[in-house]
Amino acid sequence: MFFTPVAPAVLRRSVYSPALERFLGDLQLTARQSGCTVEQDDKTVTMSFDLPGIAKEQLSIGIEGNIVRIESLEGAPRRYKAAYELPQDIDVAGSDARLENGVLTLKLVKQVPASKVTPLAIN
Repeated sequence: MFFTPVAPAVLRRSVYSPALERFLGDLQLTARQSGCTVEQDDKTVTMSFDLPGIAKEQLSIGIEGNIVRIESLEGAPRRYKAAYELPQDIDVAGSDARLENGVLTLKLVKQVPASKVTPLAIN
């Protein structure tokens, strides 16, 4: 027979701190982020995210090399923050972002790496 001490509900709730609640909320947020849909071909990468309730003015999208950062701004009804590393650098000038009916779609154009090969003359 096993005996387990049982603390009153008041004591059990006091163990949780706001930091722990925030940490657990972030874990749930990370689990939802894995719902991102990614499709790619030779020239583009298309990423889709479900962001219901967030307007395009409440989103910030940043691209640095091959890293895409998406973050909801202050005042947005939901908190969203994610960073994705892609296998190839992105051409920002040719890329496009659309938010329609709560679905953010990023069409990212892959940057063609410039060849740094210099021909050497044979004497």
